Amino acid sequence: MSVGVGVNLENLWIRFGDFVAVRNANVNINGGDFFSFLGPSGCGKTTILRAVSGFLDPSEGRVLIGGNDMAGIGPNKRPTALIFQNLALFPLMKVWENITFSMEVKGASTAERRKRADELLDMIALEGQGDKLPSELSGGQKQRVAIARALCAEPDVLLLDEPLSALDLKLRQHMRTELREIQQRVGITFIYITHDQGEALTMSDNVAVMRAGVIDQIGTGHEVYDRPATPFVASFVGENNVFRGKVHEISGTQALLETNRTGLLRAEITPAAIGKLNVGDDAMMFVRPEALAPVGATVPEDKTVIPATVLNEEFEGNSYSVFLEGAGGKEIKMSLPNLGQDPEASKGSELSLTYDARNAVVMPAGELASE
Repeated sequence: MSVGVGVNLENLWIRFGDFVAVRNANVNINGGDFFSFLGPSGCGKTTILRAVSGFLDPSEGRVLIGGNDMAGIGPNKRPTALIFQNLALFPLMKVWENITFSMEVKGASTAERRKRADELLDMIALEGQGDKLPSELSGGQKQRVAIARALCAEPDVLLLDEPLSALDLKLRQHMRTELREIQQRVGITFIYITHDQGEALTMSDNVAVMRAGVIDQIGTGHEVYDRPATPFVASFVGENNVFRGKVHEISGTQALLETNRTGLLRAEITPAAIGKLNVGDDAMMFVRPEALAPVGATVPEDKTVIPATVLNEEFEGNSYSVFLEGAGGKEIKMSLPNLGQDPEASKGSELSLTYDARNAVVMPAGELASE
């Protein structure tokens, strides 16, 4: 099996007439990494995948695979394989024939193809299923056959365009684990397109978060979740409470935000904004629902307190979502773990919420994902 090679996008622009689909993308993907492009529909992530695969030529910039410029090299000559959203299995071919179709095109014998199919079926945990038709397989099994078919072509880079979107939730979650295990087993580079944050955070070595053709942030799952670079990333990746205001004070890597409804709130300046945030600037502070907690009998001096009124509570099995109203009608969400007893948060009750400033981030004001 081929060893994964690096993929580099250098100053990549893709235009369709006056419309800019991808704007000055610069990405370095290490060989053997599982790299995801994450973003809402229409943000340009599939367009980038098509440029890497050779189905679309850049308007400006370069695509390099293994250090080689791919300009003028068509899809069939590139060291890539693409798995489509609809899988595109041949319905009248048996599973083993589907898997080894690339070998048939190259003139391999039936014995060679069958031997390779059995190896790949064993790798994807479908041994003995080679003589079935795709219609006899479950959704998850079809997904694994599509992966095996792509791997049979021995690509250096495997490209996956939202391949799990048609599966139900439990199967999708199961296939996340399977995909990651297969990728680590074969050691090649995976480039994955998704709008599902759970998929990107669970499987990826690194994630590029995209917005309207622009890459807002590239980092590990922990980095884009815990230290988002922009308000868009903060509001798109996971849930967040946002507080708007002006910077009142800066102390080291923390800032004090003066809000018009919730008073003074302290938070860490996100790394991307260090040195760019000044007293008096419009800013946004983000604190995750799970970072909030009801105040106990005593409040530590280093904690910020936010008074709020409970509006509603939703039981979600492993946790409770508590919806509250802060000063001036500010909507706030708090997530509490299910510890086997109801949370003390009845409708209409007054609660004081607290959080550790190290678990909140502040950055210059900008566009939110919901806007």
